[in-house]
Amino acid sequence: MSRTEDFGSDILLTARGIEKSFGSNHVLRGVDVQVRRGEVVALIGASGSGKTTVLRSLNGLETPDAGLVELDGGPAVDFGAQAAARAGGWAARRAGARRAKVERAALRDRSAMVFQHHNLFPHRTVLENVIEGPCQVQRIPRATAIGRAEELLARVGLSDKRDAYPHELSGGQQQRVGIVRALALEPDLLLFDEPTSALDPELVGEVLTVMKELADEGWTMVVVTHELQFARQVADEVLFLDGGVVVERGAPAQIFSNPAEDRTRRFLDRILHPLD
Repeated sequence: MSRTEDFGSDILLTARGIEKSFGSNHVLRGVDVQVRRGEVVALIGASGSGKTTVLRSLNGLETPDAGLVELDGGPAVDFGAQAAARAGGWAARRAGARRAKVERAALRDRSAMVFQHHNLFPHRTVLENVIEGPCQVQRIPRATAIGRAEELLARVGLSDKRDAYPHELSGGQQQRVGIVRALALEPDLLLFDEPTSALDPELVGEVLTVMKELADEGWTMVVVTHELQFARQVADEVLFLDGGVVVERGAPAQIFSNPAEDRTRRFLDRILHPLD
C-alpha cells in the first residue's frame, strides 16, 4: 500500500506553468508539479534537463519568469505577476520587489533544502551549523534548538560529532549533517538536490538510508536524483524531465518497467545499460 493512500487528495504543493530562461537558454517550459502530504516525488533526467531549476523554484531560491507555486494554507506565489511588476514603473517595481521578497520568504519558511555540496559553514561546529536556522531565522530559544539538534544528530548516528568541524567529517557525514540541519527547521517540505552526487560511491548508501527512513516516517520530499534504484524503491511518483519539460510522470513501476514515451525509454537504457 502506498504511504500516501491515507492522505487521499491532501495536496501540499502545487506548481503550475513554471517558466525560466537564462538569457537565450529556455531552461523550463511550463513545468507542473503536484505533491501530496507524505509523498516522495523523484525528479530524474539528464544533466541540463532542468531538474535543479525546478527544485529551486519550489522554494523561491530561483525566481521563475512565469508560473504559480502554492503551498496548502499559503503562500501562493505568482511569479508571472512578479515579473510584470518588475517591468512596470518605479513605484510598481518597488512595491513588487517588497511583495516578492515576502512571498519567497514565506515559501522558504515552510520548506528546507539539502544541497548537493552540503553548504555547511566551515568555521562552525556541527552543532552550530544545525542550530543556526532555528535560532537566527525562527527565533527559537538556543536551549530548545540545541536539544532538538542533539536528538536529530543521534538519530543519524552523529552524536559523537557534535563539536567537530565540517573538515573533520567524511562527505557522507557532512551530508547527514546537512539533512539534520534541514530537519531542525521542522519544514512541511524537504527538497533534496542530488544529495549523493558529490559523494564517493562507498558513502552513498549511508545518505540514502537516512532518506529512506525519512520517507518511511511520512516526510514530504521532492528529490532530484541520479540514483534510479532509490527512485524505484522509495518514490511514490517519478517525473522524467527532458529539455525543460516533464516528458512523463507516473508510479515507479510504470516509469521504470514500461515507460510510455520513447525519450524516457532511451534515457533509462543509457543509464541502466551503459555498455549495451
